[in-house]
Amino acid sequence: MSLLDALKGGLIVSVQARGGSALDDPAVLAALARAAQDAGGRAVRVAGTANLDAVRRRVDLPIVGIIKRAYPGYAPYITATLNEVRDVLKCGAQIVAFDATGRPRPDGSTTQDVVHAIHAGGALAMADCATVADGPAARMAGADILATTLCGYTEETAGRSLPAFDVVAAYSELETFVICEGGIHQPAQAARAREAGAHAVVVGTAITNTEWLVQQYAAALAPQRSSQA
Repeated sequence: MSLLDALKGGLIVSVQARGGSALDDPAVLAALARAAQDAGGRAVRVAGTANLDAVRRRVDLPIVGIIKRAYPGYAPYITATLNEVRDVLKCGAQIVAFDATGRPRPDGSTTQDVVHAIHAGGALAMADCATVADGPAARMAGADILATTLCGYTEETAGRSLPAFDVVAAYSELETFVICEGGIHQPAQAARAREAGAHAVVVGTAITNTEWLVQQYAAALAPQRSSQA
């Protein structure tokens, strides 16, 4: 069975933490990744070489690897250069995700350059896209997977509603592997993504972001506290 066949119909858990969070620790993230594996996740998405190394030691699942790094004057920050592609590959990730929006990259590389480097390293290329138009362009460049990861995170898509079911539906017409990522906070939304044409779904915040979850519950209880005061 191929890797993509193994991911079909499955959940990919994004195991990440914001800088400064109590969760931002390779050992903690590796434990969360193992919990995702034990609960039935099909793969994990992990950012940063230290975290990738730690997770690789704890799980047997396929890893979607990225490096997040901002470059002044450039919008892409997800695996934005070929050097970062190589760093992710060295950590043993089977899938490398990258910004596939077509915006200028810090090292001048193109989407085709990135895909070629990923394939040369023996991994699959996951194109993190923002718009309907990004999909066909990434597909033509050789990307193995199209994902809606950057919908809502670019100037062109800022403020749009998520999950991007419409983009998923458009990508499903391209005869390629499609992942819905971004804004999925309930199981019903994951099921709807599948109905829209997604082969797999990525969920992060609603599963692994303890701080976000606590804030949601605390906010829901706040009016009750006020009324009882």
